[in-house]
Amino acid sequence: MPHFPQSLLPRAFPRLTAVALLTVLGAAAPTAADAKAGGYDGVWNVTFATTRGNCSSGYSVPFTVTGSRVISAGGGRVSGSVNRAGSVAVRVSVGASHASGGGRLAGVNGAGSWRGIISGDQCSGTWQATRT
Repeated sequence: MPHFPQSLLPRAFPRLTAVALLTVLGAAAPTAADAKAGGYDGVWNVTFATTRGNCSSGYSVPFTVTGSRVISAGGGRVSGSVNRAGSVAVRVSVGASHASGGGRLAGVNGAGSWRGIISGDQCSGTWQATRT
């Protein structure tokens, strides 16, 4: 996979893309404490695995959740949301590359799937997250 200029994102875009790529294929059911507003606030370390396509895999990237908003903690354009039940949806773009995904957050863990076009290659995979 071609590299993005380091000025755009440290090392390679797939790390951020994969994180931002959370598609509602969830993990554990949310607890009552998670259902309250702001129950997912904090920094989440997201690790991406590519299961289809020629994109890098195994990258770990931090994202920040504040209220119902998901934002990047490390570069790129990120927009996303998480609802009170923990369902999350995110879209990420850096230059011409973009990806989206979804899944579920529960307690201090999360999981889901992602897909996108990274440097012209169509890729998809899964992600797992841990709140730090």
